[in-house]
Amino acid sequence: MIKKDSVVSLSYTLKNENGEELDRSDAANPLAYMHGHGQIVPGLENVLEGLATGDKKEVTVAPEEGYGEVQPQLRIKVSRDKFPADAKIEPGMQFSSKMEDGGEIPFTVQAIEGDEVMLDGNHPLAGKTLHFSVEVSEVRPATAEELQHGHVHGAGGHQH
Repeated sequence: MIKKDSVVSLSYTLKNENGEELDRSDAANPLAYMHGHGQIVPGLENVLEGLATGDKKEVTVAPEEGYGEVQPQLRIKVSRDKFPADAKIEPGMQFSSKMEDGGEIPFTVQAIEGDEVMLDGNHPLAGKTLHFSVEVSEVRPATAEELQHGHVHGAGGHQH
């Protein structure tokens, strides 16, 4: 049964509100995560609590329980001269920027308008309602090493 500190392997399909597939992980390559450690969106993690191997579930996750609402302050214009002169900048490119608190935010180039680069630091799925179809393929207790490292080892997880 899925509970805090369980290692969960699952296959899933993620669709948007229009039914378009956004992501998937099939049974041959399941997603593995450590339950209760914030490694998947909260709205999905909360619903998986208590499920067992073989269980299937359809889950709708609202933005506030997914990747959050769009934060307008993370959509910014930056002068082209803030980038290295030889850098080729194109829409869709991503890079990280250090913030004042020491953390990093990934930004995606949305557009280039003259000498200005339009950037978006929101997750691409921010503000979106997510529709998951999941099947639990395995549930096991996390090992002491996995708990110490804070992530799953082995199939579907981290390889050292």
